Amino acid sequence: MFAATLSLSRWIFILALIVPVGAGVLGVILPALSYFPAIGETEFSLDAFDALGAVQSLPYMIALSLFTGLSATFLALFGTLAMLAVFYQTTGLQWIQRLLSPVLVIPHAAAAIAVGFLIAPSGWPVRLISPALTGWSLPPVFSPLHDAMGIAVIVALTLKALPFILLMALSVLAQPHLSARLNKQLNLAVTMGYHPASTFLKVAWPMLYPAIRLPVIAMLAFATANVEIPLVLGPGSPPTLAVAVLQWFNHIDITMRLQASAAACLQVVVTCSAVLFWLLSERVGAGLISRWQLDGNRVTAARTLKGVAVVTVLGILTAVMLMLASLTVWSFAAHWPFPQALPDAITVLHWASGLTSMQTPLTNTLLLAVPVSLGAVLLSILVLEYEKQRDHCSKLTDKVSGDLLLFIPLLIPGVAFLFGLTWLAQLAQAGQWLPTYVSHFVYVLPYVFLSLAVAYRRFDERYRYVAYGLGASPYNVFVRVTLPLLSAPIAIAFALGLAISFSQYLATLLPGAGAIATITTESVAVSAGGSRRLSAVYTLMQMILPLAGFVLAWWLPAKWFNPAVHSR
Repeated sequence: MFAATLSLSRWIFILALIVPVGAGVLGVILPALSYFPAIGETEFSLDAFDALGAVQSLPYMIALSLFTGLSATFLALFGTLAMLAVFYQTTGLQWIQRLLSPVLVIPHAAAAIAVGFLIAPSGWPVRLISPALTGWSLPPVFSPLHDAMGIAVIVALTLKALPFILLMALSVLAQPHLSARLNKQLNLAVTMGYHPASTFLKVAWPMLYPAIRLPVIAMLAFATANVEIPLVLGPGSPPTLAVAVLQWFNHIDITMRLQASAAACLQVVVTCSAVLFWLLSERVGAGLISRWQLDGNRVTAARTLKGVAVVTVLGILTAVMLMLASLTVWSFAAHWPFPQALPDAITVLHWASGLTSMQTPLTNTLLLAVPVSLGAVLLSILVLEYEKQRDHCSKLTDKVSGDLLLFIPLLIPGVAFLFGLTWLAQLAQAGQWLPTYVSHFVYVLPYVFLSLAVAYRRFDERYRYVAYGLGASPYNVFVRVTLPLLSAPIAIAFALGLAISFSQYLATLLPGAGAIATITTESVAVSAGGSRRLSAVYTLMQMILPLAGFVLAWWLPAKWFNPAVHSR
């Protein structure tokens, strides 16, 4: 029975990643071809694409999506390279990992709103230097907020992308066989007089980058098709293509959904074009590194990498601290005229009002996140246990364990398959909660599985062998040995699933038809309403929720499974 359950879990895992995305893509292609029975359109045509082509600002939308996505991905990757080159094999890299890891779980909408607080014309940083250093008695008229070039969007995307790419790179470098090989080569190069940073660029990076290429491309796909960050920080007229798709989908004229579906298909083309451009650029970068490897220069780009690394670390840490401080001050601020550095008084009225109004959104957030994360953790554990109990996995299992299947929901733009999934759910009269659960599950499962796989595959098999030698069944070994010893990684994976679910905006707004209000959807709505103080309250709550999840994940396993603690 247990073996059959494990085998079944493997197929459920495959279907959970493929079917919703495939059905969603199909569901967006049909309306794009003018097949939409809900409004009487039952004949296929290209009228929706013709209407989309008539939009005058379409080239700008495409260019803005490509520019912001490619720029943010390049900056994040270059910053990661610089930090690894300068701090690899030092204790500084461990400190950087600990300091930047919390940034990874900050929801994208919260990061966008926080960046908006930081760069607003009347924001706290401007107040701190006005009028003493600027001479401004009124807020300046210029600001990177909502600028036509999308600079603020690039900043927020980079802030979110860099910790993700860095942690992916560190997970690869932590592999024992690769780490040992790299350390020997790097130490040999240093003894030959090469600068450590130049050594990493010439020796380690060509071996490391192919291992993180897929996460980088997934981040590029996300950056070119993201909705939350451009919606909060980007230009409003015209916006990026993904934001325009959302606006057309929510248009009061339901026939605009045909144009929105055509635009969603175009978004897939735009994202694929960005990926193709990136892959072609890799050849240029590989050629440069090959030339540097043979030039004999022992300090190639060392100063540049060191400068970029220092600026990146200090910039991110400073930005995060200023954002948190700014949000906190605004959430308690009473009357606060410009250019005063601090408000005239503090009040808890905004928190009282916010906590009262967010009771329903908070309940909905937990009702979505907890079951989805539990399901993702359970399914991931069963699939990983199936792999453990099969010494010779089939080719299908190898594919399940491969990165490509896990990254399918991350490589396909959300505006593409989520619109289609919403339409199919409406046709099937599936309600609002079920498709929303499915949408969240599709995004949560890959992160939970990747988080658990590292610890599960490094599990010391001698514990299991001892239990088998004592006559325990595979089920008893799984329940009484494996799960208790892996309680800490399982709790962390569950907390990560909660954080991913908490951050979902489009995956909540579309399948829920706007009727399921969560902290994230309400936070974006409040940020557009002009109440900076209430927006600060909602944004801080977005950050507190995942933080609380990780605190519990660190505390509960020690409380339940540590005998010394449990006996007190």
